[in-house]
Amino acid sequence: MNNKKILVTGGAGFIGANFVHYWLNNNPNDTVVVLDALTYAGNIANLDPVIDNPNFTFVQGNICDTELVELLLNEHSITTIVHFAAESHVDRSITGPDAFIETNILGTYSLLKAAKKIWIEQPTLKGEPIVDHRFHHVSTDEVYGTLSATDPAFTEDTAYAPNSPYSASKAASDHLVRAYHHTYGLQVTTSNCSNNYGPYHFPEKLIPLIVTNILSDKPLPVYGDGQQIRDWLYVEDHARGIELVLKQGRVGENYNIGGNNEWANIDIVKLICNKMNAKFANSRELTTQFPQATSVIAGCAEQLITFVEDRAGHDKRYAIDADKSNTELGYVPIQNFESGFEKTLDWFLDNSGWWQSILDGSYQK
Repeated sequence: MNNKKILVTGGAGFIGANFVHYWLNNNPNDTVVVLDALTYAGNIANLDPVIDNPNFTFVQGNICDTELVELLLNEHSITTIVHFAAESHVDRSITGPDAFIETNILGTYSLLKAAKKIWIEQPTLKGEPIVDHRFHHVSTDEVYGTLSATDPAFTEDTAYAPNSPYSASKAASDHLVRAYHHTYGLQVTTSNCSNNYGPYHFPEKLIPLIVTNILSDKPLPVYGDGQQIRDWLYVEDHARGIELVLKQGRVGENYNIGGNNEWANIDIVKLICNKMNAKFANSRELTTQFPQATSVIAGCAEQLITFVEDRAGHDKRYAIDADKSNTELGYVPIQNFESGFEKTLDWFLDNSGWWQSILDGSYQK
């Protein structure tokens, strides 16, 4: 993988941006081109740490623009695509599924068409033969459906049973990637990850929503009884897992990447409250920085918890069995939830300008 030229779609989003940071830090001789439409969840500020790196290029554009993708593959001699670009919020998919069908299914199809044309139908880039190529598709554990409290965790052989428009659109894109490998010989891999958390996490998702609401002294909404269970994966562990798939994974294979951290939503919310209470109790600086956070300043952030009507079709439990990734790739998550959350919380406290610009909408101006 030395001196690879990589196209990262959705690289201004949460997971994509963290992957770009990780990749350039750990593969400094590689070239990374980011293609991102900068929709509501894309934020160019997420890429500030690498914006001046001479091996980094940002292009604003849509993955549905097949001609643009072909141009980028040719112009930058790209031989690896890491595909993050997706609409990903389940609630939004319930109220407005059209964008999910367009981006997650048609967008993936557009990328596959471009990759097939450039890498297979004209197997040279700037006169040089393409020795190998890779289309890596980043997917989700939600394609597998839901588990009971006693069901074994999802494996790569678990049958797909998506339950939301979001997960159905991701399942469709997974099948398209597999079909392009088996039909046309495109060299692909797919990873299915559990819930990510970490720096740059968009504030509509559970952990940053709870953190930022506490800091604004707003209610902490918890769906139903809060007993929905998720496996939580620190975003840098996810990036490292994808790196292992790209460097060691077998073409045509799927790999589950999980955090070995199953938590009920209500327990996560209570943990965040307790951690925040402790941090504010030990820091006069925080009480000065966030004077509006009256509940946590008083040491009672938990009083903000508000149970709300459950999400339609809410899956009860997700859990990832990452044994295949461990056995074949040596993948083991470094962070447990407590250590990863400490890093995440410290980042959000130190970067209030980042999330406040999202909450007030100024990040898109």
